[in-house]
Amino acid sequence: MPFTEHLRELRNRLLISFATVGGIAVLLFWPSQFVIRWMMREYFGGIQLHAFGPADVIFTEFKFSVIGGIVIGLPVLLQQLWLFVVPAIHPRTRRMVYAFILPSLLLAALGLAFAHFLVIPRVIAALLRITDAVATPTFGVAATLNFVMILLALFAFIFQTPIVLVGLARLGIVSAASLMRHRRHALFAFFIAGGIAAPDGNPLTMALLALPMYALYEISIWIILPLQRRWSFDSAASRRSLF
Repeated sequence: MPFTEHLRELRNRLLISFATVGGIAVLLFWPSQFVIRWMMREYFGGIQLHAFGPADVIFTEFKFSVIGGIVIGLPVLLQQLWLFVVPAIHPRTRRMVYAFILPSLLLAALGLAFAHFLVIPRVIAALLRITDAVATPTFGVAATLNFVMILLALFAFIFQTPIVLVGLARLGIVSAASLMRHRRHALFAFFIAGGIAAPDGNPLTMALLALPMYALYEISIWIILPLQRRWSFDSAASRRSLF
């Protein structure tokens, strides 16, 4: 494919991705106000939020809608990325993308549930204890909701680890054996990433960020192992059929 065709293909994939996120964001914009109120009651109890500017609320609802569009549209975004990369490597692997859509959506939902039930309540409780020790909490609606939405989106992406690793294994970039060899390095890297991402510096928060990433890493290895055997068998069968 000529370079200009690659650029045209990239443009088409980006247009589909932006249209997907934008369409979902438009649909989420009006109900976002009700979801935001529910989130405040769920995570912050009786603490009242304040708007420090006339556009704070509408900008917050807009950002909420866009992040929601990215999270809900994640299967389509991964599909477009896969369809852009795969034809340059092997046309037959294009079919695999359709098997990734449902698992990607389920993993994103699991990530959101994990953040909602386990991570966010503990992180906010720890931060409120720190705040109450030295000051009276007066939280702005924009900064507070940005914090919650970033955590939710972060875990929706973290839980895509098996999809990403299986895709890389199918492309031959990684293998189950290489992932096994680097288990300790991965665990160390996940705890470093958890320490950087933990907003309160609490070891519990760090563990809540790092351990799910490592668990998903291990799950990915055991998913890739049988798939590699099947891919090798299919490749061998394909070579035999040429003779």
